[in-house]
Amino acid sequence: MILKRFTFLIFIITAFAFTHRDSGFKSTSVVITTESSLLVRGTTNVNTFSCTYNINKFKNPIQVIYRMEGNKMSFNKTALILDSNGFDCGGKAINNDFKKILKSDIYPQITLFLKEIRLLENTGDVQASVNIEIAGIIKGYKIPVKIKKTSSMLITGDLALSLDDFKLEAPKKLFGLISVDDTIEIFFQLVVQEK
Repeated sequence: MILKRFTFLIFIITAFAFTHRDSGFKSTSVVITTESSLLVRGTTNVNTFSCTYNINKFKNPIQVIYRMEGNKMSFNKTALILDSNGFDCGGKAINNDFKKILKSDIYPQITLFLKEIRLLENTGDVQASVNIEIAGIIKGYKIPVKIKKTSSMLITGDLALSLDDFKLEAPKKLFGLISVDDTIEIFFQLVVQEK
């Protein structure tokens, strides 16, 4: 099992095709391809909704600065930036409501800072530690993800977030009769290629 985990860790390291050293850190650039998907789902007391992110709005290429530290990979200044206005929830009214929830007029970006990844024991999965900044508030999360290497790298996972953690409030509809639940879920399938 130790050999299997070590082999998987070596796989992750080589997948990024390291380029040069800088004070123990190495650097490369990656592109999130259009085969990727990112979806936000939520519920109200009446129904459910889902908002799809426009993958073409990713700010490619993304610089990845990393180093190995024992059984984990640490990252420095490695961030995925989302345009707050890049979500399509299926209609103009709900799109506007979702932008209000995110306060996109004041905070036009959502930023995910990758801090580290490490192997989860007894699984083939990896745990990613990220800091997420929404509406000027940063919260840390640990996300189990799956990584599959083909001609590119497929990274999949999901995360539940509380709107209250970011001091976000959903607009009330029909005199407060329709309300959005506090928890939303983010599902992602990112196809990543080295540039």
